[in-house]
Amino acid sequence: MRTLPPLARFGGLLATGLRDVTSDVAALDGSGFWAVCADFEGRTVCARFAEVRPAPVPAPVPGAWRGPAPGDWLSSLDRAAYTRGVRRIRERIAAGEVYQANLCRVLSAPIAPGAVADVDALTALLARGNPAPYAGTIRLPEHGVEVATASPELFLRRHGRTVESGPIKGTGRTEADLLEKDFAENVMIVDLVRNDLGRVCTIGSVTVPDLCAVEKHPGLVHLVSTVRGELLPDAGWGDLLAAAFPPGSVTGAPKSSALRIIEALETAPRGPYCGGIGWVDADRGTGELAVGIRTFWLDRAAGLLRFGTGAGITWGSDPEREWHETELKAARLLAVASGDPVATEP
Repeated sequence: MRTLPPLARFGGLLATGLRDVTSDVAALDGSGFWAVCADFEGRTVCARFAEVRPAPVPAPVPGAWRGPAPGDWLSSLDRAAYTRGVRRIRERIAAGEVYQANLCRVLSAPIAPGAVADVDALTALLARGNPAPYAGTIRLPEHGVEVATASPELFLRRHGRTVESGPIKGTGRTEADLLEKDFAENVMIVDLVRNDLGRVCTIGSVTVPDLCAVEKHPGLVHLVSTVRGELLPDAGWGDLLAAAFPPGSVTGAPKSSALRIIEALETAPRGPYCGGIGWVDADRGTGELAVGIRTFWLDRAAGLLRFGTGAGITWGSDPEREWHETELKAARLLAVASGDPVATEP
């Protein structure tokens, strides 16, 4: 199979000419333009590129992406296992162990034999069929990172000493579908993110400029809040990620308890899904990492394309409704990846 050259594509910029790769996030406070992919389980790949130029996502090229058939996808948790997991989380909530936990499943489908499987070509389809504010590509085949994301969620944005997070909790087909449970869930996660940022921000600087704003995306709506703060003078990217990772919106509250529950109930590693994906311009002191949701990644060793979907579980959760929320979040993206011409219409 032909090896594709390394690149990264975010926010109308194309980065090429790979210079070096490291797992040391302290490098992000050094120099250069970096693409960052941090797996949910903690593996982080930071890739510095020599050349960065404005470049819009190209139009899809017929035949450049050959996705799996719609019926090829298999889930790490089937409907029965997922709804059973929801009930178990409610039992943990009743026992006072946790207030909310995110339960996720990983979908996998075989890569077509002989297919080039270029994640940048998949990004072109996603940009047309499911545009998203934090969409991007990281293609590092020799380092095991090939990711195409259509993430709508901001994990961390940094401009100088100002940092910001935009947690999403609450999803429906329309605004009318949003329940009291969705608003309560969002407020819980905002409190968690405030606490995370408060560990590395100056006292009194952490604010919530927007709480539970409704954002419309292709095929669904989200509740989105904004949390902002000013970094301590000696805090860098390493401190910020240590305080905030993994993202609160895809773990739960308290985070430590939610992570124990996730480990016990989920049967597949999340990988880039629910991690942090984006870019850092160390020379300008800016950066933007998305929460790795609505994200595809290639697992070359297994010959699979993978995609994750999940939902936040609270005491007010109905197991069947939560299963259907995971289906809603996945449906349009899987259709795009499988080449459905209706789904790829702008």
